[in-house]
Amino acid sequence: MDTLYRTESRRVFATLVRLLHDFELADDAMREAFAAAVETWPKDGVPANPRAWLISTGRFKVVDALRRQGRLRDLQPEIAARLDDVADSNAARAGAEIEDDRLRLIFTCCHPAIESNVQVPLTLREVCGLTTEEIASAFLISKATMAQRVVRGKAKIREAGIPFAVPSLNELPERLDAVLATVYLVFNEGYAASQGDSLIRVDLTAEAIRLARLLLELLPDPEVKGLLALMLLHESRRMARVSTDGQIILMEDQDRSLWDRALIAEGTALVEQALRSRRFGAYTLQAAISAIHSESPTAEQTDWNQIVMLYSVLQRIDPSPVVELNRAVAIAMRDGPDAGVSIIDVILGRGDLAGYQFAHSARGELLRRAGRPIEALAAFRVALELARLEPEKRFLAGRIRDLTDS
Repeated sequence: MDTLYRTESRRVFATLVRLLHDFELADDAMREAFAAAVETWPKDGVPANPRAWLISTGRFKVVDALRRQGRLRDLQPEIAARLDDVADSNAARAGAEIEDDRLRLIFTCCHPAIESNVQVPLTLREVCGLTTEEIASAFLISKATMAQRVVRGKAKIREAGIPFAVPSLNELPERLDAVLATVYLVFNEGYAASQGDSLIRVDLTAEAIRLARLLLELLPDPEVKGLLALMLLHESRRMARVSTDGQIILMEDQDRSLWDRALIAEGTALVEQALRSRRFGAYTLQAAISAIHSESPTAEQTDWNQIVMLYSVLQRIDPSPVVELNRAVAIAMRDGPDAGVSIIDVILGRGDLAGYQFAHSARGELLRRAGRPIEALAAFRVALELARLEPEKRFLAGRIRDLTDS
């Protein structure tokens, strides 16, 4: 049941939101359905289509609850009308538009009427099931601030009567940026979880890739290809990123024979298609960088000059302190660790990324390689204080132990 909840709960929730047009009712219905499954399935057996059973049960459970509360008389006509509206809307667009409720709901939460800095967090919380803390970590802001954004987004949907309906094809492009950002954040949370005992959450990376494939079928935009390529190329290295005992393995130390060549070939082909379009953006550039890593037999033989060039282009079209940090690391690999440390010190000196663990761990690693152990030790200790994931804590503690013992 735990596995089923992890893999199906958000899909069940998405469909119930579409049917009930209410986040709270849908959440109650989903929980009631899973509770009923825990009680019923051990006696009667698992149904042939568990997801359909959960959706049907949830819907009837919430209707029963409303009847008991005396609210059904007021709400039932409205709910019935919503069901009819959704059915008519979907029938009219059958075969030509989105058929996946979860993807449909992502587009709904990314409606232009919702503030742009609320769209993605709202979608991650309500559609993808990430906790407020996980989302806050991805956005590098406080949990309290993120909670306020999510509440504001739900209130906007309710007050503005934003429809839970399939957007028309001509509406899709204006919502694409937020949707791509959402899908990529879901992937990132699975690729490098923000907390917990495990570095990787395969359920989230698989779901993000599935959603990107659906998006590509719907809208063959170059940046959709770029995003899918980026995720496939990252995913290709999953088996080499962690040792059998759960220790993090840096890319330069990974066994490259474990990299998935089929995913690399698919990702590389998509990158080339996107680049040829000359209408690519930040995702395609990041995918191109990842493709260079994937094609390199060793870290030493990597074309770091080309990677630095691509990061420079990325910094121009989509500037951010994190891109600047990654470019600094690439420069360090090309020109030596001191060159990278100088750039990172400028970033931190501005006050950017002060609470970002990877800025301090990257600085520590470069200082270690530059033969500056005392400064490296201090940087690793700051990174350790900021780290929340157990494998990262073990990695940083190991670096500190090595420097202390040497």
